[in-house]
Amino acid sequence: MMKHSKFAVALVLLLSLQILSSAVAKSKSPQKLKVGFYAYKCPHAEIIVRKAVNKAVSLNPGLAAGIIRLHFHDCFVRGCDGSLLLDTVAGKPAAEKENVANFPSLRGFEVIDQAKADIEAVCPGTVSCADILAFAARDSSLKAGYIGYEVPSGRRDGRVSLSSEVLQNLPPPFFSAAQLKENFKRKGLSLDEMVTLSGAHSIGVSHCSAFSTRLSGFNATFDKDPSLDSGYAALLKTKCPVPAKGDPAVNNDFQTPTVLDNKYYVNLKNHKGLLTSDQTLFDSSLTRNLVLNNVKYGSVWAKKFAAAMVHMGSIDVLTGKQGEIRKNCRLVN
Repeated sequence: MMKHSKFAVALVLLLSLQILSSAVAKSKSPQKLKVGFYAYKCPHAEIIVRKAVNKAVSLNPGLAAGIIRLHFHDCFVRGCDGSLLLDTVAGKPAAEKENVANFPSLRGFEVIDQAKADIEAVCPGTVSCADILAFAARDSSLKAGYIGYEVPSGRRDGRVSLSSEVLQNLPPPFFSAAQLKENFKRKGLSLDEMVTLSGAHSIGVSHCSAFSTRLSGFNATFDKDPSLDSGYAALLKTKCPVPAKGDPAVNNDFQTPTVLDNKYYVNLKNHKGLLTSDQTLFDSSLTRNLVLNNVKYGSVWAKKFAAAMVHMGSIDVLTGKQGEIRKNCRLVN
């Protein structure tokens, strides 16, 4: 009788431990993002963000590219957690936005600030800065290229932002196609998604310092990058005089600089890609056919761009009770 009693107690303890272990594992497992996450908590959140974006981009069309770039730079460092939006705190290491890859070229922070302030006024402590940035990138794509898509949300905001982590994660403008492939692969993105997302360079600008070596002093054999169209190179030299005052900016796409479209790929085919990391997509056998497909089928590229933006927006997200919901996108709570 005693043996049966001990066995029953042991069985109950074992079952209790299994249930507790399962509960703990379930609490730690990440929650999935979902479309309409704020439908009940803050039903007008996405409308508020879109209003802020439309107003800003109508006044300054270049901000559409700036906001999309903010989302990309945020997601590639620590995941899509809004860490890029944090300001440096006195006495602590510099934040991501202070890194040379981000400062002073990144634009659009004030648009996110405005959208956050407007949302906090009606739904305090509810909508994350990371989600606001994801919504704003979508709305910028819609405003600049009529590329719309639903954004799964439920991201939480990170509490850490370090400039020292930026360069090891973001691809520089001199990367080859093979290097870009590996960089995006580490983030869970495919080769086709890498080429597709590069189409964001259909809008926005790049500073002369990012491509000046292609115009002169290229290497011991060629003064100019031989993959760059001669006429285009001559034009760029007029935009980037030597010596120059400051670091002038040039449109990434000289054909339709404020329209998010497939003309970027047409430029690559004509050897008029601005950055080395642009032109390499056509020059490399690894990616040339993908570029040519995007030249031929602009509407297909637009759909792929939307899908790739959604996928990128899911990189290493914080959900559930991870991170926080910042009250101010520039500061941790």
